[in-house]
Amino acid sequence: MKDYGDADVEKYVIEGGKALNGEVHISGAKNAAVAILPAVLLSESPCVIENLPDISDVNLILKTMEKLGAKVKKINESTVEIDPSAVNSYIVTKDMSSGMRASSYFLGALLGRMNKAKVAPPGGCDFGVRPIDQHIKGFEAMGAAVSCENDMVVCRAKELNGNYIYLDMVTVGATINIMLAAVKAKGMTVIENAAREPHIVDLANFLNSMGANIMGAGTNVIKIRGVEKLYGTTYHIIPDQIEAGTYMVAAAATRGDVTINNVTPKHLESIIAKLIETGASVYQYDESVRVKMDKRPRRCQVKTMPHPGFPTDMQPQIATLLSIADGDSIVTEGVWDNRFRYVEELKKMGAEIKVEGKRAIITGKESLVSACVKATDLRAGAAMVIAGLMTEGKTTVEDILYIDRGYEDLVEKLTSLGASIRRVSE
Repeated sequence: MKDYGDADVEKYVIEGGKALNGEVHISGAKNAAVAILPAVLLSESPCVIENLPDISDVNLILKTMEKLGAKVKKINESTVEIDPSAVNSYIVTKDMSSGMRASSYFLGALLGRMNKAKVAPPGGCDFGVRPIDQHIKGFEAMGAAVSCENDMVVCRAKELNGNYIYLDMVTVGATINIMLAAVKAKGMTVIENAAREPHIVDLANFLNSMGANIMGAGTNVIKIRGVEKLYGTTYHIIPDQIEAGTYMVAAAATRGDVTINNVTPKHLESIIAKLIETGASVYQYDESVRVKMDKRPRRCQVKTMPHPGFPTDMQPQIATLLSIADGDSIVTEGVWDNRFRYVEELKKMGAEIKVEGKRAIITGKESLVSACVKATDLRAGAAMVIAGLMTEGKTTVEDILYIDRGYEDLVEKLTSLGASIRRVSE
């Protein structure tokens, strides 16, 4: 895995205005990987995880697992073997979790393994409060006592027992954490109003391959019958839906013609629908999609929703495309608070966007102008890269440590498509 230690003093320099053309290979799904890796702690024996993306979030989780006592062996660039048999710690400290949103998944995994967990609150992108009240609700329903000690979340249980859990809102994080805690609990756990994202299904498939008994993943009711033990397995992570969507939007934004390989088209349906609405031609194949755009995009309305709706993680990218659309568009954020911070960066490039609460009203311009901008979070960083690619002149993107969290070989992949983008030290 790469060393991302200098990403906070590096930036991207983009010479834009070039159409992207060619083929790009999509890596394993970040959102699946950051749930599946902690789940390995529930196994009695080694697991081999294939198609891991080489990104900083994955790197941090692997380092954390080593500090807990797991043995991590790299087999190749995208495959690791993890032996969790010697894990003897249930504590994930602040220095271990800093900058890693998915650290909360260690709560469910360690609680499921050891009936106790002590984890510092997650770091990662900051777009409003990340409450874990629904996670706690699930743990307590299964018999755990949850408290806060020295700014760390502490969960303890004599034993975990299955229960009926209704989530007050659709939440990916709580669905995953409850699944992790429930797979070895006694009896049946039922999660109502569960999240349905592809990475929820991938986690369930991984756990089932270890011997778990999970039914209904991908629907809003997940049933988990606890088992006594889980065993090692070899598992291949699904392709990254958001990385694929980012390249799809980049192709449309630069008026290019790009084939995106190693994807599951079913996972991309909402993104495909919106791109077609903007005037792009999208061709679907078994494991690839092709996006072609030869004109200025048309306006459209977008509202982010839990899966199978339009993904919140694609909101900044599609808004950037709509900033050069013909007409006025409205983008409504239906998942996160405070996800429009990138708008101020787009305005530096001449975008005309007015934010009203969870709604952005975008008046399309014929083109933007190059500028120096920064990534305010992971997906906003991807949006700034797209803005630079579609704009004549030199754009610099700072704070690229956020982008490293979720995009493998971004410079290499874009360069192969004809982009002029460099990573340079400040």
